[in-house]
Amino acid sequence: MEEFKGQPRLPKFAVPKRYDIRLTPDLTSCKFGGSVAIDVDVVGDTKFIVLNAADLTINNRSVSFTNKVSSKALEPTKVELVEADEILVLEFAETLPTGMGVLAIGFEGVLNDKMKGFYRSSYEHNGEKKNMAVTQFEPADARRCFPCWDEPACKATFKITLDVPSELVALSNMPVIDEKVDGNMKTVSYQESPIMSTYLVAVVIGLFDYVEDHTSDGIKVRVYCQVGKANQGKFALNVAVKTLELYKEYFAVPYSLPKLDMIAIPDFAAGAMENYGLVTYRETALLYDDQHSAAANKQRVATVVAHELAHQWFGNLVTMEWWTHLWLNEGFATWVSYLAADSLFPEWKIWTQFLDECTEGLRLDGLAESHPIEVEVNHTGEIDEIFDAISYRKGASVIRMLQSYLGAECFQTQHQYEMPPVSLFSENLKKRCYNQCINSFKNPLRSLASYIKKYACSNAKTEDLWAALEEGSGEPVNKLMNSWTKQKGYPVISVKVKEEKLELEQSQFLSSGSPGDGQWIVPITLCCGSYDTGFYRVKYDKDLAARLGYAIEMKQLSETDRFGILDDHFALCMARQQTLTSLLTLMASYSEETEYTVLSNLITISYKIGRIAADARPELLDYLKQFFISLFQKSAEKLGWDSKPGESHLDALLRGEIFTALALLGHKETLNEASKRFHAFLADRTTPLLPPDIRKAAYVAVMQKVSASDRSGYESLLRVYRETDLSQEKTRILSSLASCPDVNIVLEVLNFLLSSEVRSQDAVYGLAVSIEGRETAWKWLKDNWDHISKTWGSGFLITRFISSIVSPFASYEKVREVEEFFSSRCKPYIARTLRQSIERVQINAKWVESIRNEGHLAEAVKELAYRKY
Repeated sequence: MEEFKGQPRLPKFAVPKRYDIRLTPDLTSCKFGGSVAIDVDVVGDTKFIVLNAADLTINNRSVSFTNKVSSKALEPTKVELVEADEILVLEFAETLPTGMGVLAIGFEGVLNDKMKGFYRSSYEHNGEKKNMAVTQFEPADARRCFPCWDEPACKATFKITLDVPSELVALSNMPVIDEKVDGNMKTVSYQESPIMSTYLVAVVIGLFDYVEDHTSDGIKVRVYCQVGKANQGKFALNVAVKTLELYKEYFAVPYSLPKLDMIAIPDFAAGAMENYGLVTYRETALLYDDQHSAAANKQRVATVVAHELAHQWFGNLVTMEWWTHLWLNEGFATWVSYLAADSLFPEWKIWTQFLDECTEGLRLDGLAESHPIEVEVNHTGEIDEIFDAISYRKGASVIRMLQSYLGAECFQTQHQYEMPPVSLFSENLKKRCYNQCINSFKNPLRSLASYIKKYACSNAKTEDLWAALEEGSGEPVNKLMNSWTKQKGYPVISVKVKEEKLELEQSQFLSSGSPGDGQWIVPITLCCGSYDTGFYRVKYDKDLAARLGYAIEMKQLSETDRFGILDDHFALCMARQQTLTSLLTLMASYSEETEYTVLSNLITISYKIGRIAADARPELLDYLKQFFISLFQKSAEKLGWDSKPGESHLDALLRGEIFTALALLGHKETLNEASKRFHAFLADRTTPLLPPDIRKAAYVAVMQKVSASDRSGYESLLRVYRETDLSQEKTRILSSLASCPDVNIVLEVLNFLLSSEVRSQDAVYGLAVSIEGRETAWKWLKDNWDHISKTWGSGFLITRFISSIVSPFASYEKVREVEEFFSSRCKPYIARTLRQSIERVQINAKWVESIRNEGHLAEAVKELAYRKY
């Protein structure tokens, strides 16, 4: 048996083809029993069967293997559950006959409280606390519910039967085909599923309401939620129906199941999970309340629904071969969700907002401790950490870059191809356009559609997608894209003018300012719109940078260019390749900025400069705050606190962000107005004075005035938290509390996060502490690490505790402290995040040193603070 231990993958001498699973959960004792009969094809000579199992008790006497030809039943001579490797090893006395057989196993388990495997979630019904049973199997937790080959390439069909209390709703991937009631219990049987991976199997059991609709081709779509909240599911239902129609056309492949259920779960670690035919969500990502949800909540619901439904094709129908190719699932689903949102809500300018996705990818990938899009995974404990901005945001960004380079038509399916005005292009580009035109007629089925059809009900690797795109476009896609997916990082393109010619040079960009040795094949777009597509940064020489600053002031550049120029300059400043003075001078060019996406990034950058200045030059902090207030005040005055009839979705988003920023900057008028509106809200929760879009701003403003000697605002917010049953309201409050400058209150907030009043899934929202509270948060993390580690276990949420609390520091002393504390506490599932967080502290420390040594900074900051805008 030793040969099977410590291996990253299961041996391949037996292949599962079909599972017949029966589960009986007890929602009172929070335990479950079950049995599974697996049709297995034995393809090699072996006395062993090795599959995955974890946190289960195996009934050894129930285990048998029956050959389908001889009907001879074999019982194993040894049954060993290897917890360290999460495998179940069955040893038989004789070599198993090749061909099909049935492996039968009985087992028991616990409905855990870790939000993975088969777990329990709590809710209230008619004032009584109840449990529901929920599954969350991605990436590798189906093994905690039933023994299985828990790898994405081991696809099979699934026949599921549930024994549950008769009054409960019991859902699975497929529609119910039979339901037998026997007293207070019922047995529910479901249609057999199509071929799929174990991580997509799903079961949910509890009390639910639902709303229902159908697509034009008869697919039944439902949104399930807690009893009494059905109306909050209508927006997501509408988005889902339209999105299924859109994807059917875009991918030229219909949705492959007879129904689609989406369900809101009160305790849910991720944002959502794309289980085939039964998509599970956090309540905040599925439910929308007209009275109490903000514009940001509405957009969140739309994009998450679109993301999860994209997975029904990219991930479920065509599945990555191994977790190395996770980005094929997540990068594509992210990119396609924006495509869907843009189609459904063009007024949201969602592709401009996509720049935020790109920026998040760039910020993580600027670390030496980043990882390639295609990352080697050698242990299941490493998988959770790659559900990050590289797999999602960099993945989506390079796809968008490739789509822009190849052209949308080549990327999708066969349509009428219109030749661009070739007189505008160079000879090489004319030739490429001509080749595209010819190829579009040469290939009757193009790119994405042909890829999906070819690998439907199967598995694919990254190179399979490149081959399909290469065939559809006639371009060397594999060669182009390998430099973006197989190596980490990205380039900075240095641009200068020499003798009226542009000279371009690339080098690897690292936020530390250190040199890198990466090289990329870079599709460059000149002139306006260059920031639409590229996953790289641009460094302009001094003369070009000055001209661009003037062009921004004169409103001569597109919003995407204004966004990109600002973000690149900030990144270069952090890497000590530009001065803080030059960055602040550039920011002053944005005093007339009105576009949401640009201003949102300006606000984010101002927060980061404020934090680093507090360490580097605290005597300048008040001047910087005054400068930032001057930058944002004009937009705040134009927007006002109250929404206007017919105003845009983007104005609603901006209002909340800009008043939150002014509150954090200590702007007195904002703090006073927020306090007045908050007190009106306390008196009447339906007051029009505090609509959802500005509540976060008001809550943050209230916390700026809270102290140990004046706790009234804090106590009032806790009262609102306790009285609301809307998850979005609770997370708004949690994300505001620790912004308090009083460290005693910050500690109280952090302890509140660990109380039973805060669901485990939501604690991470409260980790955004004020500058003053950083040291308090670090001590709290150390004091409570054993509890945190036990409660959040090996899931990805635990990494948020580390990144949120460690990353904001900016001293080498703190690096040593962090390394010393975690030297005996590091586990595989936090190792990458810990290294990245420590690197961010080192980058901040270098930046602090650079700012301290920057000449004439004080004069520049004071001049900007006093300047009239």
